[in-house]
Amino acid sequence: MILNRLLAILFLCCSGWISAQTNYTSYFTGNPADAEVIGDGGTVLMGGAGENDPAMVWFLERANGGDVLVLRASGADGYNDYFYSELGVTVNSVETIVFNDWTAASEPYVLDKINRAEAIWFAGGDQWDYVSYWRGTGVATGINNAISERGAVVGGISAGMAILGSIYFTAENGTVTSDQATANPYHPNITLSGAPFLDIEYLTGVITDTHYDDPDRRARHSVFLARAMVDMGVNARGIACDEFTAVCIAPDGIARIFGEYPSFDDNVYFIHSNCNLEVPGPEVIGDGSPITWNRGGEALYAYRVKGTETGEHTFDLNDWQTASGGEWLNWSIDEGVFNEAPGSDPACNPLSVDEFEQANISLFPNPVQDQFQLLTNGLDIKSMAVYNQLGQQIFQNEQSSSTNWTADASTWSAGTYYVRVETLRGEILIKKIIKQ
Repeated sequence: MILNRLLAILFLCCSGWISAQTNYTSYFTGNPADAEVIGDGGTVLMGGAGENDPAMVWFLERANGGDVLVLRASGADGYNDYFYSELGVTVNSVETIVFNDWTAASEPYVLDKINRAEAIWFAGGDQWDYVSYWRGTGVATGINNAISERGAVVGGISAGMAILGSIYFTAENGTVTSDQATANPYHPNITLSGAPFLDIEYLTGVITDTHYDDPDRRARHSVFLARAMVDMGVNARGIACDEFTAVCIAPDGIARIFGEYPSFDDNVYFIHSNCNLEVPGPEVIGDGSPITWNRGGEALYAYRVKGTETGEHTFDLNDWQTASGGEWLNWSIDEGVFNEAPGSDPACNPLSVDEFEQANISLFPNPVQDQFQLLTNGLDIKSMAVYNQLGQQIFQNEQSSSTNWTADASTWSAGTYYVRVETLRGEILIKKIIKQ
């Protein structure tokens, strides 16, 4: 009798089952008891066509043996066995919830599972389903809370990667090709949004793109960045993955690049506008005519880095400049024609990471919404300047000796900024501030 009970418990804990509702379907594998652990955080961006196993191992390990939740709007349980038993990482359970329509976003069962997950994975499919089903709902709130409060690691492939930046291509009207985007940067299929959705550290002001090598999406991604700059006032950055490649971003902002180079030409790209230009935006952009964003052939800087099985190549998302294993390129678009040429280190950000740690000054409130005060602990200030993450100065103020200054941040875009203070004694002090 005891043996039979033990066998029954073992079967219950390790077998999978399906729960079908009208608006969602759940596929469960593993232990139904909640693991109640804290994850190690992090984010995985995966280009599509197929999963990169080493990156998936990195993803699962950061769940600390907890519960893995797969969210999708099509397909079935393809991830369950893959995550639970095929990659050699022990996790408590894997559950896939397939949303059959938008009403599932308010189901108590679905929200409870999000609130208990240590790892959340977004499958491929149609990103408009994810945006229209989840944005502004308890699903998005639950995911953001999992990231900020429980150290959940998150990630996505293809459409699941496309939704992770704070500015995202919604695909509401379908996809758009590079040729269509450069011929008309206001093509009706270019549907970009910056409405609050997923709040992921280091992806604020970032537009992601996927399947970068099939088809070639460098030009359309550049148009996305141009539209963000012109329409939203955001000097956005881009992260893009070839198929079968992945970016694994640790909580310290260091991104590791996974792929199968040199067996395959697997690349990841980190893109931003030319930070050394006084006027960085496109020269010509309008509805119905080709875009020109040339700036002497150096409108954009792109760092192309090969993905390897060990992920030894890196890119630092704290400064968008420090990197290893890749090369800088110059991108431009001239009358709708995309061009790429060899480049050099852009030397964008004059602010060192070590300087961020100085405690001689303080900013209040931080994060800021409208105005903030600069408190200098008695130091007399000669000037104050504010820089964005690309090293571009967006604010300058000089006045007579003072120890407390006030600055207006109400018109700034959400993101991270650096306040550079010069004292009358010639000291240079730097502090980070977050604009909400």
